[in-house]
Amino acid sequence: MQDYEDLIYEVRSGAATITINRPDKLNALRSQTFIELLDAVQRAAWDKHIHAIVLTGAGDRAFCVGGDTGEKKHERVSRGVIGVPLEDLHSALRDAPKPTLAKVRGFAIGGGNVLATVCDLTIAAKSSVFGQVGPKVGSVDPGWGTAYLSRIIGEKKSREFWFMCRRYSADEAMTMGLVNKVVADERLDAEVNLWCEEIGEKSPTALAIAKRSFNADSENIRGIGALGFQAVSLYYGTNEQKEHSVAFKEKRKPKRH
Repeated sequence: MQDYEDLIYEVRSGAATITINRPDKLNALRSQTFIELLDAVQRAAWDKHIHAIVLTGAGDRAFCVGGDTGEKKHERVSRGVIGVPLEDLHSALRDAPKPTLAKVRGFAIGGGNVLATVCDLTIAAKSSVFGQVGPKVGSVDPGWGTAYLSRIIGEKKSREFWFMCRRYSADEAMTMGLVNKVVADERLDAEVNLWCEEIGEKSPTALAIAKRSFNADSENIRGIGALGFQAVSLYYGTNEQKEHSVAFKEKRKPKRH
């Protein structure tokens, strides 16, 4: 897949930048976006001329706000346990033998927050906002978005993320350990380019080995996620899930069943 509807794929100075190009939807992920993201990440991962992969979102308002609420989750029919290749996308980011960087500007919410979590490094603009929304809309990430998040920011804060569905500033996210560096919005592109340049000066084999070694310590989460998504697939389409999804769209409290 060389031409994308929902993405912009660019390579400059050995760094591949994958931009989710749906700014009018706050870079929400529809089925097509998931498929294209998987293709683009794998394309960059195994290109020997690329030393770093940058994931970002178009526009100033959002990095990514997760799944497109215009799609009914229980009606998705693409590959993957929940109808989109979400597990494969997360695995592709993990398995890429080179560093992946999330360049976050604006909202990194829900599935977008999980993408920033899964990437090896996260550089955020000052205006960025992080948070989870899953339990409010009838969804949850039972793998990297929960178990791995707790390794990064700690059990208590990770549970707060998911149980409370609050939003956190870029500075708060950096204090937690979710973000590597926060810069002024106008400096974000230059800062990420600088990080990519520094990565490009390092031994690619040593970096690949280091990444594999880091991953090995948390690889059991892949199995946990596989089990969890089987449960999530059964949850989608239930009356409880549908009610929370509709209530969120209608900006009201959900009815209890």
